Amino acid sequence: MIYIVVALKGEAQAFVDKYKLSKKSVHGFTLFSNREFCLIISGMGVQNARAATQTLINLYDITDEDIYLNVGICAARPEYAIGELLEINAIEYENHLYRLTQTQGKTLTCVDEQLYDEQYEIADMESFGFYDAVTHSPAIKNYFIFKVVSDHFQPQIVSKDGAKMLLFKRLEEINAVINF
Repeated sequence: MIYIVVALKGEAQAFVDKYKLSKKSVHGFTLFSNREFCLIISGMGVQNARAATQTLINLYDITDEDIYLNVGICAARPEYAIGELLEINAIEYENHLYRLTQTQGKTLTCVDEQLYDEQYEIADMESFGFYDAVTHSPAIKNYFIFKVVSDHFQPQIVSKDGAKMLLFKRLEEINAVINF
């Protein structure tokens, strides 16, 4: 099973449309699923992402083949193209660095509120909550964070449909990385 945590309804809609997921409500969260995927919408913020991820962990038996994904949009400096897919290998949160893997890759800064300036290279508001939940569950062996650049620190330009389109265009690339 592939478990996916997204923050926004627009992000979820890309997966719902592509994989024909069915909707239900679980413990105050909206969940979409089929036989291969289970997606939960966390809402914005570290605490929401942590709670949604933990809800998935608590609801389902974890197998060695399961994959946990945090997928969503992010802000990035202009050297990153709008729509560019980033595989995140490290998260900086509250002045601490957390490595997902030992390989080289992108470091994302997780922040607690929307940013309107380029003080970080790449930023989002949920990745650390996801990371914190999956790393505190020793049964989870496979987890990834993928972000698609939605803006250059101009969150006011991001729309629900825009987020959906950006993610939809990158689903095949994500599948290739996770070998699905």
